[in-house]
Amino acid sequence: MKFFIRQLKNLALTGLCLSLTLASATVFANPNSLPVGPEVGTQAPEITAKNNQGKEKTISQLSGEKGLIILFFRSADWCPFCKKHLIELNQEAQKFIDLGYGLAGISYDSSSILTTFATAQNISYPLLSDQQAQTMLSYGIVNTKYKKGDDNYGIPYPGVVVIDADGKITHKNFFEGYKKRVQFTQLYQALK
Repeated sequence: MKFFIRQLKNLALTGLCLSLTLASATVFANPNSLPVGPEVGTQAPEITAKNNQGKEKTISQLSGEKGLIILFFRSADWCPFCKKHLIELNQEAQKFIDLGYGLAGISYDSSSILTTFATAQNISYPLLSDQQAQTMLSYGIVNTKYKKGDDNYGIPYPGVVVIDADGKITHKNFFEGYKKRVQFTQLYQALK
């Protein structure tokens, strides 16, 4: 009887460990996430966005030893939810850097808007301008509510992509609305 109880306890413990592992691995398999963007496991499209000096930055230039976390956001000029999210990432930035990841934020904003916001909020990671929507298009995340020629064309669905050191996408999560966002504490737990 003791053997049976011990085996049952071991089986329960194994099941719990497996459940926790699957839960942490699927943090970004959120059923509310939009089915947009490159597939997890595929090579990340190159970035064609520019920093505030007008120079294009590559994934390898922005990456840490483990890879890169990219925050795609609507605007640091007029979107209060984006501004809050950018500040939240800045508050958690050192944790991700300590894990070995580089960070970057990308929007359709001009370099001057991004520089003004980054300076005012002491943002520690690069904010990149994708005014021609080339990066947003290559990632397949341009918000379809805005058509070419609209003032707001090029706005992405807000979300996060994690790219590993080999340039492959390991996590992604995008949302339809402007209020829902990735929680950085959950992202940190999934990556550590």
